[in-house]
Amino acid sequence: METSYIVTFIGDDRPGLVEQLSSVIESNGGNWHESRLSQLGGKFAGLILVSLPTDTGLALEADLGALAASGLSVRVTATGARKVPLPGRDITLTVLGPDRPGIVREISRALAQRQINVLEMDSEVNSAPMSAEMIFSARIDAWIPETTDLDDLAATLDEIADHMTLEIDLE
Repeated sequence: METSYIVTFIGDDRPGLVEQLSSVIESNGGNWHESRLSQLGGKFAGLILVSLPTDTGLALEADLGALAASGLSVRVTATGARKVPLPGRDITLTVLGPDRPGIVREISRALAQRQINVLEMDSEVNSAPMSAEMIFSARIDAWIPETTDLDDLAATLDEIADHMTLEIDLE
C-alpha cells in the first residue's frame, strides 16, 4: 500500500539540488509524480508530490532533513483524501499593470468572497521595455462554483482594475 506526500523545500540555488532531492526520494522507495519548482530571489523552492510505501514518510523526512547541512529546508506532509468536487468549472484570470502593493490581496479577496478556489497562480514583476516602469503580471487558474454570478465577479474585477490601473481579463 502507498501513501502520497507533498515535499516542500527551499534552499540556496545551486546545481545538483534537484538531483539530491530525487536521489533521497528514490532511495526511500518513493516515486516523483508532480512538481512545481522555481528560482525566487536567489533561492530555489518547490513542491513535489510523491508516493511512498505506507508509513515511510517519517524516514523520508529524516533523510531529506540531513540535507540541511547544505542549506536546504525540507518538510514532508501526508496528503489527505481527495474531496469530491462540487459542481463548477475552471476559469483563468490574467492581470497586467503597474506594480503596487495590494494587487494580489484585492483580487484574491474578490475571489474568496465568492468561494472561488485558486488552483494555481504565477506572477512576476518585470521592467517595462520603454519606460523601465515595474510591471506586475499574473495568471490565476481557479475553480468557480456553478452558482457564482459571473456578471457580479466581472464587475468587481473591473472596479479593481480601474482603481489600480490594471488590465484584468476573465476567461
